[in-house]
Amino acid sequence: MSRPLEGVRVITIEHYGAGPFGTGHLAAMGADIIKVENPHAKGDSSRHVTPHLLGENDSQFFQTLNQSKRSLTLDLKQPEGQEILRRLAKSADGMMNNLRGDQPAKLKITYEHMKDANPALVCAHLSAYGREGSRATWPGYDYLMQAETGFMTITGEPEGPPTRMGLSIVDWMTGTTTVLALVSAILKARETGEGCNIDCSLFDTALYQMTYPATWYLNEGDVTPRLPRSAHPSMVPSQLYTAKDGWIFLMGLTPKFWKIICEKTGRMDLFDHPDYVDFPARKKNAVALNAILDSVFKEKNVQYWVDLFAGFVPIGPVYDLADAMENDFVKEREMIHSFDHPVKGQVRVVANPIKIDGDRLPTTRAPGLGENTDEILREIGYGDEDIASLRDKGAV
Repeated sequence: MSRPLEGVRVITIEHYGAGPFGTGHLAAMGADIIKVENPHAKGDSSRHVTPHLLGENDSQFFQTLNQSKRSLTLDLKQPEGQEILRRLAKSADGMMNNLRGDQPAKLKITYEHMKDANPALVCAHLSAYGREGSRATWPGYDYLMQAETGFMTITGEPEGPPTRMGLSIVDWMTGTTTVLALVSAILKARETGEGCNIDCSLFDTALYQMTYPATWYLNEGDVTPRLPRSAHPSMVPSQLYTAKDGWIFLMGLTPKFWKIICEKTGRMDLFDHPDYVDFPARKKNAVALNAILDSVFKEKNVQYWVDLFAGFVPIGPVYDLADAMENDFVKEREMIHSFDHPVKGQVRVVANPIKIDGDRLPTTRAPGLGENTDEILREIGYGDEDIASLRDKGAV
Protein backbone atom coordinates (compact mmCIF):
# COMPACT_ATOMS: atom_id res chain seq x y z
CA MET A 1 0.00 0.00 0.00
CA SER A 2 1.23 3.50 -0.85
CA ARG A 3 0.53 5.59 2.23
CA PRO A 4 0.11 9.40 2.21
CA LEU A 5 2.87 10.26 4.70
CA GLU A 6 5.65 8.13 3.25
CA GLY A 7 8.73 10.33 3.10
CA VAL A 8 7.67 12.42 6.10
CA ARG A 9 9.92 12.14 9.16
CA VAL A 10 8.83 13.22 12.63
CA ILE A 11 11.00 13.08 15.75
CA THR A 12 8.95 12.51 18.89
CA ILE A 13 9.92 13.11 22.50
CA GLU A 14 6.80 11.56 23.90
CA HIS A 15 5.55 9.39 26.69
CA TYR A 16 2.49 7.59 27.96
CA GLY A 17 -0.76 8.46 26.15
CA ALA A 18 -1.65 11.66 24.33
CA GLY A 19 1.50 12.14 22.26
CA PRO A 20 1.96 8.49 21.31
CA PHE A 21 -1.71 8.17 20.34
CA GLY A 22 -1.39 11.14 17.99
CA THR A 23 1.87 10.09 16.37
CA GLY A 24 0.46 6.59 16.07
CA HIS A 25 -1.87 8.00 13.40
CA LEU A 26 1.14 9.42 11.55
CA ALA A 27 3.02 6.11 11.72
CA ALA A 28 -0.04 4.27 10.42
CA MET A 29 -0.20 6.72 7.52
CA GLY A 30 3.39 5.92 6.59
CA ALA A 31 5.47 8.57 8.36
CA ASP A 32 8.85 7.64 9.81
CA ILE A 33 8.28 8.23 13.52
CA ILE A 34 11.55 8.29 15.46
CA LYS A 35 10.72 7.95 19.13
CA VAL A 36 13.40 9.49 21.35
CA GLU A 37 13.57 7.73 24.72
CA ASN A 38 15.70 8.36 27.79
CA PRO A 39 18.17 5.47 28.17
CA HIS A 40 18.58 6.17 31.91
CA ALA A 41 14.86 6.05 32.73
CA LYS A 42 14.09 2.82 30.88
CA GLY A 43 12.34 4.73 28.12
CA ASP A 44 8.69 5.72 27.80
CA SER A 45 6.94 5.17 31.14
CA SER A 46 4.16 3.31 29.33
CA ARG A 47 6.60 0.44 28.69
CA HIS A 48 6.08 -0.43 32.36
CA VAL A 49 2.30 -0.05 32.71
CA THR A 50 0.73 -3.11 34.31
CA PRO A 51 -1.00 -5.48 33.96
CA HIS A 52 0.19 -7.52 30.98
CA LEU A 53 3.88 -6.76 30.75
CA LEU A 54 5.76 -8.28 27.81
CA GLY A 55 9.18 -8.97 29.24
CA GLU A 56 11.64 -6.19 30.04
CA ASN A 57 10.71 -2.63 29.02
CA ASP A 58 7.54 -3.57 27.16
CA SER A 59 3.84 -3.92 27.82
CA GLN A 60 0.59 -4.38 25.99
CA PHE A 61 -0.23 -0.77 26.88
CA PHE A 62 2.94 0.38 25.09
CA GLN A 63 2.26 -1.86 22.10
CA THR A 64 -1.21 -0.34 21.75
CA LEU A 65 0.08 3.19 21.17
CA ASN A 66 3.49 2.80 19.52
CA GLN A 67 3.13 0.46 16.58
CA SER A 68 5.19 1.03 13.43
CA LYS A 69 7.59 3.49 15.11
CA ARG A 70 11.36 3.39 15.62
CA SER A 71 13.07 3.82 18.99
CA LEU A 72 16.23 5.91 19.53
CA THR A 73 17.67 6.13 23.04
CA LEU A 74 19.13 9.57 23.63
CA ASP A 75 20.11 11.62 26.67
CA LEU A 76 19.07 15.14 25.73
CA LYS A 77 20.77 16.60 28.80
CA GLN A 78 24.19 15.73 27.42
CA PRO A 79 25.86 17.88 24.73
CA GLU A 80 26.35 14.80 22.58
CA GLY A 81 22.64 14.02 22.83
CA GLN A 82 21.77 17.54 21.74
CA GLU A 83 24.16 17.29 18.80
CA ILE A 84 22.60 14.03 17.67
CA LEU A 85 19.13 15.58 17.91
CA ARG A 86 20.18 18.58 15.82
CA ARG A 87 21.77 16.40 13.17
CA LEU A 88 18.65 14.27 13.08
CA ALA A 89 16.47 17.39 12.83
CA LYS A 90 18.16 18.31 9.54
CA SER A 91 16.44 15.33 7.91
CA ALA A 92 13.10 15.77 9.68
CA ASP A 93 9.89 17.56 8.80
CA GLY A 94 8.59 17.80 12.33
CA MET A 95 9.45 17.39 15.98
CA MET A 96 6.75 16.71 18.54
CA ASN A 97 6.69 16.35 22.31
CA ASN A 98 4.11 15.93 25.05
CA LEU A 99 6.14 17.24 27.97
CA ARG A 100 5.24 19.63 30.77
CA GLY A 101 4.87 23.16 29.45
CA ASP A 102 8.20 24.46 30.74
CA GLN A 103 10.27 21.51 29.50
CA PRO A 104 10.64 22.16 25.73
CA ALA A 105 12.61 25.35 26.32
CA LYS A 106 14.82 23.66 28.93
CA LEU A 107 15.55 20.78 26.55
CA LYS A 108 16.07 23.19 23.62
CA ILE A 109 13.44 21.58 21.41
CA THR A 110 11.47 24.68 20.42
CA TYR A 111 11.57 26.16 16.94
CA GLU A 112 13.74 29.00 18.22
CA HIS A 113 16.34 26.49 19.36
CA MET A 114 16.11 24.24 16.29
CA LYS A 115 15.62 26.59 13.35
CA ASP A 116 19.31 27.10 12.68
CA ALA A 117 19.61 23.32 12.23
CA ASN A 118 16.52 23.19 10.00
CA PRO A 119 14.59 26.40 9.20
CA ALA A 120 11.67 24.37 7.81
CA LEU A 121 11.23 22.23 10.93
CA VAL A 122 7.80 22.31 12.60
CA CYS A 123 7.98 21.89 16.38
CA ALA A 124 4.72 20.71 17.95
CA HIS A 125 4.23 20.99 21.71
CA LEU A 126 1.47 19.06 23.47
CA SER A 127 1.23 19.94 27.15
CA ALA A 128 -1.29 19.89 29.96
CA TYR A 129 -1.89 23.64 30.21
CA GLY A 130 0.30 25.26 27.54
CA ARG A 131 3.86 26.58 27.49
CA GLU A 132 2.88 30.06 28.69
CA GLY A 133 0.88 31.45 31.57
CA SER A 134 0.40 30.63 35.22
CA ARG A 135 0.21 26.86 34.76
CA ALA A 136 3.13 26.27 32.40
CA THR A 137 4.98 24.36 35.13
CA TRP A 138 2.00 22.27 36.19
CA PRO A 139 1.84 18.55 35.42
CA GLY A 140 -1.56 17.39 34.28
CA TYR A 141 -3.51 14.43 32.98
CA ASP A 142 -6.74 13.66 31.16
CA TYR A 143 -8.90 13.07 34.23
CA LEU A 144 -8.06 16.50 35.65
CA MET A 145 -9.23 18.10 32.42
CA GLN A 146 -12.48 16.18 32.48
CA ALA A 147 -12.98 17.48 36.01
CA GLU A 148 -12.21 21.16 35.42
CA THR A 149 -13.77 21.74 32.01
CA GLY A 150 -17.19 20.36 32.89
CA PHE A 151 -17.11 16.84 31.41
CA MET A 152 -17.76 15.15 34.75
CA THR A 153 -20.78 17.26 35.62
CA ILE A 154 -22.62 16.29 32.43
CA THR A 155 -21.66 12.60 32.60
CA GLY A 156 -23.40 9.95 34.66
CA GLU A 157 -26.70 9.72 36.47
CA PRO A 158 -28.18 12.87 38.05
CA GLU A 159 -28.16 11.46 41.56
CA GLY A 160 -24.59 10.15 41.34
CA PRO A 161 -21.27 11.92 41.85
CA PRO A 162 -19.53 13.70 38.96
CA THR A 163 -18.34 10.97 36.60
CA ARG A 164 -15.46 10.73 34.16
CA MET A 165 -15.71 9.02 30.80
CA GLY A 166 -14.47 5.44 30.84
CA LEU A 167 -11.53 6.20 28.55
CA SER A 168 -8.93 8.97 28.33
CA ILE A 169 -10.88 10.77 25.64
CA VAL A 170 -9.10 14.11 26.22
CA ASP A 171 -5.70 12.46 25.71
CA TRP A 172 -6.79 10.82 22.49
CA MET A 173 -8.44 13.92 21.08
CA THR A 174 -5.52 16.19 22.02
CA GLY A 175 -3.05 13.82 20.36
CA THR A 176 -5.18 13.73 17.21
CA THR A 177 -5.66 17.51 17.21
CA THR A 178 -1.92 18.10 17.64
CA VAL A 179 -0.90 15.90 14.72
CA LEU A 180 -3.57 17.51 12.53
CA ALA A 181 -1.92 20.85 13.26
CA LEU A 182 1.54 19.37 12.78
CA VAL A 183 0.82 17.89 9.35
CA SER A 184 -0.93 21.10 8.28
CA ALA A 185 2.09 23.18 9.31
CA ILE A 186 4.46 20.75 7.56
CA LEU A 187 2.55 21.29 4.32
CA LYS A 188 3.00 25.04 4.73
CA ALA A 189 6.68 24.71 5.66
CA ARG A 190 7.36 22.62 2.57
CA GLU A 191 5.88 25.45 0.51
CA THR A 192 7.63 28.35 2.28
CA GLY A 193 10.77 26.77 3.75
CA GLU A 194 9.85 28.23 7.14
CA GLY A 195 8.76 26.15 10.11
CA CYS A 196 7.10 27.25 13.35
CA ASN A 197 5.95 26.25 16.81
CA ILE A 198 2.60 24.50 17.19
CA ASP A 199 0.93 24.39 20.61
CA CYS A 200 -1.99 22.29 21.79
CA SER A 201 -2.95 21.61 25.39
CA LEU A 202 -5.13 19.06 27.11
CA PHE A 203 -7.04 21.83 28.86
CA ASP A 204 -7.79 23.83 25.71
CA THR A 205 -8.80 20.73 23.78
CA ALA A 206 -11.11 19.53 26.55
CA LEU A 207 -12.76 22.94 26.76
CA TYR A 208 -13.14 23.04 22.96
CA GLN A 209 -14.87 19.66 23.09
CA MET A 210 -17.62 21.14 25.27
CA THR A 211 -18.97 22.51 21.94
CA TYR A 212 -22.70 23.24 21.94
CA PRO A 213 -23.30 23.07 25.74
CA ALA A 214 -20.59 25.75 26.05
CA THR A 215 -22.25 27.85 23.33
CA TRP A 216 -25.64 27.50 25.02
CA TYR A 217 -24.16 28.67 28.31
CA LEU A 218 -22.09 31.52 26.86
CA ASN A 219 -25.07 32.95 24.98
CA GLU A 220 -28.10 31.97 27.05
CA GLY A 221 -26.76 31.08 30.49
CA ASP A 222 -28.14 27.58 29.89
CA VAL A 223 -26.35 24.98 32.04
CA THR A 224 -26.73 21.52 30.49
CA PRO A 225 -27.64 19.07 33.28
CA ARG A 226 -26.93 15.40 33.72
CA LEU A 227 -29.93 13.40 32.59
CA PRO A 228 -31.00 9.85 33.44
CA ARG A 229 -29.72 7.00 31.28
CA SER A 230 -27.31 9.09 29.19
CA ALA A 231 -30.18 10.97 27.56
CA HIS A 232 -29.66 13.63 24.90
CA PRO A 233 -30.05 17.12 26.41
CA SER A 234 -32.84 18.21 24.06
CA MET A 235 -34.03 15.31 21.87
CA VAL A 236 -36.56 12.73 23.11
CA PRO A 237 -36.51 9.77 22.68
CA SER A 238 -32.73 9.42 22.68
CA GLN A 239 -31.33 7.41 25.58
CA LEU A 240 -30.91 3.99 27.12
CA TYR A 241 -33.97 1.79 27.38
CA THR A 242 -34.43 -1.52 29.18
CA ALA A 243 -35.17 -4.55 27.05
CA LYS A 244 -36.10 -7.94 28.48
CA ASP A 245 -32.50 -9.16 28.72
CA GLY A 246 -30.38 -6.01 28.65
CA TRP A 247 -30.07 -2.44 27.42
CA ILE A 248 -30.55 -0.76 24.07
CA PHE A 249 -29.75 2.78 23.00
CA LEU A 250 -32.43 4.22 20.72
CA MET A 251 -32.16 7.63 19.02
CA GLY A 252 -35.30 9.14 17.55
CA LEU A 253 -33.60 12.37 16.45
CA THR A 254 -35.93 13.26 13.56
CA PRO A 255 -39.73 13.35 13.09
CA LYS A 256 -39.30 10.49 10.62
CA PHE A 257 -37.57 8.30 13.20
CA TRP A 258 -40.24 9.11 15.80
CA LYS A 259 -42.97 7.97 13.45
CA ILE A 260 -41.17 4.70 12.68
CA ILE A 261 -40.69 4.04 16.40
CA CYS A 262 -44.41 4.44 16.95
CA GLU A 263 -45.28 2.26 13.93
CA LYS A 264 -42.93 -0.61 14.77
CA THR A 265 -43.81 -0.71 18.46
CA GLY A 266 -47.52 -0.70 17.66
CA ARG A 267 -48.01 2.56 19.52
CA MET A 268 -49.27 4.92 16.82
CA ASP A 269 -51.50 6.37 19.53
CA LEU A 270 -48.39 8.19 20.74
CA PHE A 271 -47.57 9.76 17.38
CA ASP A 272 -50.39 12.35 17.31
CA HIS A 273 -50.83 12.60 21.06
CA PRO A 274 -50.57 16.28 22.08
CA ASP A 275 -48.08 15.40 24.82
CA TYR A 276 -45.67 13.80 22.32
CA VAL A 277 -46.48 15.39 18.97
CA ASP A 278 -43.18 17.25 18.51
CA PHE A 279 -39.76 17.64 20.12
CA PRO A 280 -40.73 20.38 22.61
CA ALA A 281 -43.74 18.36 23.75
CA ARG A 282 -41.71 15.15 24.06
CA LYS A 283 -39.01 17.00 25.99
CA LYS A 284 -41.57 18.49 28.38
CA ASN A 285 -43.20 15.09 28.95
CA ALA A 286 -40.05 12.96 28.77
CA VAL A 287 -40.59 11.15 32.07
CA ALA A 288 -44.05 9.92 31.11
CA LEU A 289 -43.00 9.03 27.54
CA ASN A 290 -39.92 7.11 28.64
CA ALA A 291 -41.97 5.12 31.14
CA ILE A 292 -44.29 4.08 28.31
CA LEU A 293 -41.41 3.14 26.03
CA ASP A 294 -39.72 1.20 28.82
CA SER A 295 -42.86 -0.87 29.29
CA VAL A 296 -42.88 -1.64 25.57
CA PHE A 297 -39.18 -2.49 25.22
CA LYS A 298 -39.20 -4.74 28.30
CA GLU A 299 -41.47 -7.16 26.47
CA LYS A 300 -38.77 -8.38 24.04
CA ASN A 301 -35.05 -9.18 24.04
CA VAL A 302 -32.34 -6.79 22.89
CA GLN A 303 -31.75 -8.64 19.65
CA TYR A 304 -35.43 -8.48 18.73
CA TRP A 305 -35.43 -4.69 18.92
CA VAL A 306 -32.10 -4.35 17.12
CA ASP A 307 -33.38 -6.54 14.29
CA LEU A 308 -36.72 -4.71 14.18
CA PHE A 309 -35.26 -1.22 13.91
CA ALA A 310 -32.04 -2.02 12.02
CA GLY A 311 -31.69 0.26 9.01
CA PHE A 312 -34.79 2.24 9.97
CA VAL A 313 -33.99 3.97 13.26
CA PRO A 314 -30.56 4.46 14.92
CA ILE A 315 -30.32 1.70 17.52
CA GLY A 316 -27.55 -0.23 19.20
CA PRO A 317 -27.14 -2.89 21.87
CA VAL A 318 -25.16 -2.00 25.00
CA TYR A 319 -22.20 -4.38 25.13
CA ASP A 320 -19.54 -5.01 27.71
CA LEU A 321 -15.92 -5.07 26.55
CA ALA A 322 -15.93 -8.79 25.73
CA ASP A 323 -19.11 -8.55 23.66
CA ALA A 324 -17.80 -5.43 21.91
CA MET A 325 -14.57 -7.14 20.84
CA GLU A 326 -16.32 -10.36 19.76
CA ASN A 327 -19.03 -8.53 17.82
CA ASP A 328 -19.57 -10.07 14.36
CA PHE A 329 -19.68 -6.57 12.87
CA VAL A 330 -16.16 -5.92 14.18
CA LYS A 331 -15.00 -8.98 12.24
CA GLU A 332 -16.90 -7.81 9.14
CA ARG A 333 -15.14 -4.44 9.39
CA GLU A 334 -11.74 -6.17 9.79
CA MET A 335 -11.08 -4.05 12.84
CA ILE A 336 -8.87 -6.55 14.69
CA HIS A 337 -5.26 -6.86 13.53
CA SER A 338 -2.38 -8.93 14.87
CA PHE A 339 1.39 -8.73 14.60
CA ASP A 340 4.35 -10.85 15.63
CA HIS A 341 5.97 -10.17 18.99
CA PRO A 342 9.18 -11.77 20.33
CA VAL A 343 7.67 -12.47 23.77
CA LYS A 344 3.94 -12.79 23.23
CA GLY A 345 4.09 -14.47 19.83
CA GLN A 346 0.99 -12.77 18.47
CA VAL A 347 -0.44 -9.51 19.78
CA ARG A 348 -3.99 -8.64 18.74
CA VAL A 349 -4.99 -4.97 18.60
CA VAL A 350 -7.80 -2.82 17.30
CA ALA A 351 -6.94 -1.59 13.80
CA ASN A 352 -6.57 2.05 12.84
CA PRO A 353 -9.99 3.37 11.73
CA ILE A 354 -8.64 4.98 8.53
CA LYS A 355 -8.93 3.13 5.23
CA ILE A 356 -7.11 3.92 1.97
CA ASP A 357 -8.81 2.71 -1.20
CA GLY A 358 -10.86 0.34 0.92
CA ASP A 359 -7.89 -1.26 2.70
CA ARG A 360 -6.98 -1.10 6.37
CA LEU A 361 -3.60 0.41 7.18
CA PRO A 362 -0.86 -2.15 7.87
CA THR A 363 0.98 -2.18 11.19
CA THR A 364 4.01 -3.70 12.86
CA ARG A 365 4.87 -4.13 16.54
CA ALA A 366 6.15 -1.25 18.62
CA PRO A 367 9.96 -1.19 18.90
CA GLY A 368 12.06 -2.45 21.75
CA LEU A 369 13.79 0.22 23.84
CA GLY A 370 16.56 1.67 21.66
CA GLU A 371 16.05 -1.05 19.07
CA ASN A 372 16.75 1.30 16.16
CA THR A 373 19.43 3.48 17.76
CA ASP A 374 22.37 2.22 15.72
CA GLU A 375 20.58 2.28 12.37
CA ILE A 376 19.29 5.81 12.94
CA LEU A 377 22.71 7.08 13.99
CA ARG A 378 24.24 5.54 10.89
CA GLU A 379 21.60 7.25 8.75
CA ILE A 380 22.85 10.64 9.96
CA GLY A 381 26.52 9.89 9.52
CA TYR A 382 27.81 8.26 12.70
CA GLY A 383 30.22 5.37 12.33
CA ASP A 384 30.59 2.31 14.52
CA GLU A 385 33.40 3.85 16.58
CA ASP A 386 31.35 7.00 17.11
CA ILE A 387 28.38 4.96 18.25
CA ALA A 388 30.51 2.94 20.67
CA SER A 389 31.93 6.15 22.14
CA LEU A 390 28.48 7.67 22.54
CA ARG A 391 27.30 4.54 24.28
CA ASP A 392 30.28 4.59 26.65
CA LYS A 393 29.41 8.18 27.61
CA GLY A 394 25.78 7.25 28.22
CA ALA A 395 24.61 9.68 25.53
CA VAL A 396 22.66 6.93 23.78
